[in-house]
Amino acid sequence: MKKINGNIASPKGFKADGIHCGLKRKRKDIGWIISTVPAQCAGVFTTNQVKTAPVLVTKEKLKNKSLQAIIVNSGNANACTGNQGYQDAITMCEKTAEHLNIDAAQVAVASTGIIGKHLQMFQIEAGLELLANNQDCAAENFQEAILTTDTCQKVSAYQEEIDGKTITVAGCAKGSGMIHPNMATMLSFITTDANISSDLLQELLSELTEITFNQITVDGDTSTNDMVLVLANGEAKNAEIQKGSLAYQQFKNVLQAVFTDLAKSIAKDGEGATKLIEVQVENAVDEYSARMLAKSVVGSSLVKSAIFGQDPNWGRILCALGYSGIDFDSNQIEIYLEDTLVFAFGVPTDFSADQLSEKLKQAEITIKVNMHDGVAQGKAWGCDLTYGYVKINALYHT
Repeated sequence: MKKINGNIASPKGFKADGIHCGLKRKRKDIGWIISTVPAQCAGVFTTNQVKTAPVLVTKEKLKNKSLQAIIVNSGNANACTGNQGYQDAITMCEKTAEHLNIDAAQVAVASTGIIGKHLQMFQIEAGLELLANNQDCAAENFQEAILTTDTCQKVSAYQEEIDGKTITVAGCAKGSGMIHPNMATMLSFITTDANISSDLLQELLSELTEITFNQITVDGDTSTNDMVLVLANGEAKNAEIQKGSLAYQQFKNVLQAVFTDLAKSIAKDGEGATKLIEVQVENAVDEYSARMLAKSVVGSSLVKSAIFGQDPNWGRILCALGYSGIDFDSNQIEIYLEDTLVFAFGVPTDFSADQLSEKLKQAEITIKVNMHDGVAQGKAWGCDLTYGYVKINALYHT
């Protein structure tokens, strides 16, 4: 497996583009991903009971197990917009299909941005016209067009040799606030030229989402719009990947690497964040327990605030473990902050708070917890809680 300097259109048979159509004041705000042939597809969606029109429409489209394009806008979430919003999402798919001369059933739709306002469809239709006529198609434009409060594009791409063919998997994502998946204001799109069935792709997506995208948190809020979509068009011409084969494990490893990169980049770019926090739980009784313990720690507002203030407050970590819902004996665990043992077997250790505080000035912080209760491991990612987060969200009208 090799990491490459790629983009969402790096796999064979894909292209992507984005432009500005006026939904946002200046930045690009509408884009599409297109496969030259119909692609096998899979998706996971927000667990919020309030689901937007694009989520509902795209979930319905996935029943066909095949997609050829995804149309995405930022600047307006098309959320809480009633029947008109639902019809607008359908119209986005239909107009996209007309420009691409494909079946509207093969087009998915996603939106992100402000809640409770209807889309200005004349802007959407003008944007589609510009996309269709753009001679300078660039995947980076799409990767920019999906962003809201993000400060950077989030991209990952890998290649692997499978059955003598070079398979490419690439992904991009947006997400900075309202991040607490099962799923959060998170959109992610994955493309691959691998040959794999929709059913097996869905199985892998659901499994790997649990240990990657669902292990990040910025602020504990689960959005109404979240989705991850994967398209596999088979243009690498490998033999179809079968479950349990070597090719299956190779493809799974590459897919997990892309998901993990994107998940960590979302956590690192949390609104107002200055630090990426990774929590590693090891020797837990089972994998679910390890993941829930890790996510409880990284989601704690007190832990996040302590990391922002370079405060080696192990008590907040222990407290977050305690309300995770997982049973454990605090007299048998160890807690490490940046490889410094701060709590062991029921009591704090003798460490230099000043020296550890200096280490906590780094941009990436690791918290490790050894449960001494089994062999399972789990990880979660988040960011510090800063004055900037409050400022951004105090000024952002929803």
